Amino acid sequence: MALQLLTHREGLGKLQQALSAVDAEIKTCSTCSNISLGDPCHICTDEGRDKTSLCVVEGVDDLWAMERSGAFKGYYHILGGVVSAIDGVGPEDLTIDQLVNRVKKGAFKEVILALGASVDGQTTAHLISRKLKPLGVDVSALARGIPIGAEVDYMDDGTLSLALKGRQVF
Repeated sequence: MALQLLTHREGLGKLQQALSAVDAEIKTCSTCSNISLGDPCHICTDEGRDKTSLCVVEGVDDLWAMERSGAFKGYYHILGGVVSAIDGVGPEDLTIDQLVNRVKKGAFKEVILALGASVDGQTTAHLISRKLKPLGVDVSALARGIPIGAEVDYMDDGTLSLALKGRQVF
């Protein structure tokens, strides 16, 4: 795409104008940190959503993936990353305090931690869980294990172990 723009420079100016227009219009939602044309965003203002469920994700891309699935009908909270000692990201660099305050003020009964299965994702999930449990809200995490269409003999030991621990009655 970059080569196409550089060899057909008339398109480069149009792209710059379009990006400037988008930059001027896009806002960050003060409630959940989603990007949208309004603040609060269209998800946070949707009265038809489940007011008792809050899904915590790392970034906007994760929120959009959850929305594409159509499986979650509650509200979201974007952390802005995960705790990472290697990258120098601590809890204070994320929106964890805003999350705790939001749960305190809201009618949420369950907080779903939809964070990655990485060490940093799991560390962040445990930290959040410790902060939310005293508030009397159920804290859950996405299931882990074998993806649909995968063969057992191709799975790594960690994935198989998680799949066995998270098994469900048929």
